[in-house]
Amino acid sequence: MKPVIQWITREIVKVKFLRKNIKPSKPQVADLEKNVTVEFKHILQDVFLMVMGALSASFGLIGFLLPNAFIDGGVTGISLIVSELSGISLSVFIIIFNLPFIIMGYSTIGKQFAIKSILAIILLSLFVYFIPYPVVTQDKLLVAVFGGFFLGLGIGLAVRGGSVIDGTEVLAIFISRKTAMTIGDVILMFNVLIFFVAAYVFTVEISLYAMLTYLAASKTVDFVVSGIEEYLGVTIISDKSEEIRLAIIEKLGRGCTIYDGKKGFGKRGENLKKTDIIYTLLTRLEISRLKTEIDKIDREAFIVMHSIKDVKGGMIKKRSIPG
Repeated sequence: MKPVIQWITREIVKVKFLRKNIKPSKPQVADLEKNVTVEFKHILQDVFLMVMGALSASFGLIGFLLPNAFIDGGVTGISLIVSELSGISLSVFIIIFNLPFIIMGYSTIGKQFAIKSILAIILLSLFVYFIPYPVVTQDKLLVAVFGGFFLGLGIGLAVRGGSVIDGTEVLAIFISRKTAMTIGDVILMFNVLIFFVAAYVFTVEISLYAMLTYLAASKTVDFVVSGIEEYLGVTIISDKSEEIRLAIIEKLGRGCTIYDGKKGFGKRGENLKKTDIIYTLLTRLEISRLKTEIDKIDREAFIVMHSIKDVKGGMIKKRSIPG
């Protein structure tokens, strides 16, 4: 596998320099090959997470929810309702209803995110249509809980790969930036509306089970991605802090704060080495991109992340998330 990656990297580097019509030096070639290799490995990792996410979500839909006329929240819930009423394949509506939200995500979050999400949604649609999953159970409680679990697992893995397979989160991010509402509030209101529709179109019992499915799915997503609606505070300690600072500003379009610090590892009486400590705030969807940029500069950088429940001011809602 490694020789294949190296060959692909060299070919990409050749194409990049040919387009610029310049003759690179050996150090330039080495630096670009390093960066392309890091990007390629991260892309492979993201694609793997998206494939596994689409497989898990499609299993939850076909193996549990759809055969028992159950629904979930979000865009997936809308797709299930319309598919059940029309008799048309669920895979068609998964693409149709998610497409407007992905277009919204292109401007709200970024090009790379939109491309990844389109790929993940197409994979989900294809898996739903072509893979003949067995019907696991007809017990209503098990269908609601485990259907929600596998669907939530799929959504969580897709988010870890920098994409979504349900456009609800994109809508929530968009509305939260235009209003005082939080992302969690928007998602909750959106799903309450879907459950009311389900109660009217089907039965109150199905609507109640749909709430249980949604709770199982949302808790699983929280477990997998530690909460998509939370910001993450990231502390970075590296000898190449200035290069990382510029990457955060120029490549991710985010601000950061620099602390003066000292490295604490040393014997009694030794002079501790001074270092700059970088602190920045990002969303979960940006973490994959941040790690890629840091790996390009310093693979040994020390990174600490923790969840932030709420933020205000600065560059948080003034700048879009680049793709």
